[in-house]
Amino acid sequence: MPEKKVIELLVSGGQATAGPPLGPALGPLGVNVLAVVNKINELTKDYGGMKVPVKVTVDPETKEFEVEVGTPTTSALIVSELKIEKGSATPNTQKVGNLTLEQVLKIAKLKRPELLSKTLKAAAKEVLGSCVSMGVTVEGKDPREVQKEIDEGKYDEIFSKTGD
Repeated sequence: MPEKKVIELLVSGGQATAGPPLGPALGPLGVNVLAVVNKINELTKDYGGMKVPVKVTVDPETKEFEVEVGTPTTSALIVSELKIEKGSATPNTQKVGNLTLEQVLKIAKLKRPELLSKTLKAAAKEVLGSCVSMGVTVEGKDPREVQKEIDEGKYDEIFSKTGD
């Protein structure tokens, strides 16, 4: 029995096409490339404008396929939340945006399955770490300050509402 073929690639959310990299990767396997593209676009439509990791598993015998969608990178989610082009080239001096703690929690919840964090607090602190390197403030402050405030229990009420 032939092995299933697995193709992993990054696609722009909701904008996959039958052209490269998908077409050339899938064509030789004999699957309906358009069906795969449509499935990818349907599953990634909420991630418009972001690069999304996608895994396509194809059974070369039956031509059946499965599409698994990962989560965009933390920095892509931050950029999307802020509706900016990209992070700061000089994060220490140039700030490119400000997130609310609620936005940080939203990103932390999306990324949590892939993070090493055991709690939502720890996941939020990982997201704050990404904010530091991107020149993004949180609640108008340096993200490191917000990390300290989380450790001091300042936001415990917000975290307790999220059932963590």
